Amino acid sequence: MPTETIEALVDGGEASAGPPLGPLLGPLQVNIMEIINAVNDRTAKFKGMKVPITINIDTGTKEYDIKVGIPPTSALILEKLGIDKGSGSALTHKVADISIKEAKEVAEMKSDDLLGNTLKSKVKEVIGTCVSMGITVEGKPPREAQKALDRGEYDNHFE
Repeated sequence: MPTETIEALVDGGEASAGPPLGPLLGPLQVNIMEIINAVNDRTAKFKGMKVPITINIDTGTKEYDIKVGIPPTSALILEKLGIDKGSGSALTHKVADISIKEAKEVAEMKSDDLLGNTLKSKVKEVIGTCVSMGITVEGKPPREAQKALDRGEYDNHFE
């Protein structure tokens, strides 16, 4: 059976039968609201962010599967901190401070996309993203926070 693939960028947990999904799903004669609700369930944890999704629909049986991409690490950090953008001059202008707990939460969301073997090494990757964004970590420059992580100063967050 032929399949149709739809790729779109939706608002996490807030997709609707309007654009971009409705007009793409309509011609396929599928239950649009069933698919929209499934997309919203799968993207709810990314509320307030643009989320890439891929929907594969079997045009014969009308069965579908949804793959949800994950927003970039920088977008997750901005959302976690409640800020609109990073610093334009990261070396001299700091815009926010992230806690190890918050960095760990971002690492857990991005877990499948990060390269580290352990949660601790994935947190180091998230902290590395903070360097170019002008974001300090527990009041320290990000590279110092990474060294502190290596020394075990934050091990209580990983027990």
